[in-house]
Amino acid sequence: MTQESLRELLARVHERLGALGGTLDADSRQLLGTLMRDIERLDSGAAGTAAHAPRLESLAVKFEARHPGLAEALRELIDALGKAGI
Repeated sequence: MTQESLRELLARVHERLGALGGTLDADSRQLLGTLMRDIERLDSGAAGTAAHAPRLESLAVKFEARHPGLAEALRELIDALGKAGI
């Protein structure tokens, strides 16, 4: 995965978040924000980042019913990070 591909996926997640407005609860927004900041800081060779995948998947499941677009973007991000070995 290239840095540009990761940036594009992150931009899509941010776009989907922006479209939600105030419909996301504070705890979910805070956790997702923390995860996104962590992922944005990743280098292609960063170690120990696989721990984010279960948390991202948990958020995707939580958002599936009310925010399917965000859930889809999160799953794409999880897949891309996994393929990159991150």
